[in-house]
Amino acid sequence: MRIIIYTKDRCVQCDATKNALDRAGVAYQLINLDAEPDALAHLKTLGYRQVPVVMAGEEHWSGFRPDKLARLAEHVSTGA
Repeated sequence: MRIIIYTKDRCVQCDATKNALDRAGVAYQLINLDAEPDALAHLKTLGYRQVPVVMAGEEHWSGFRPDKLARLAEHVSTGA
């Protein structure tokens, strides 16, 4: 499963999300919206107005969501 985290510089919730996935050993692709403004426009068309935005397969959400991150880490570790 491909996991993408859209972040911005100096974002506490973004850092918490990355740290949680790093601790769980989950690999992800990072897209910094400060460096890639076209990606920001894409997220806005999806209705997102806050970061981080996590896209994991068909599921996606915004903000620091420990519940969803734990389920994602479990899913990745079991290979389900």
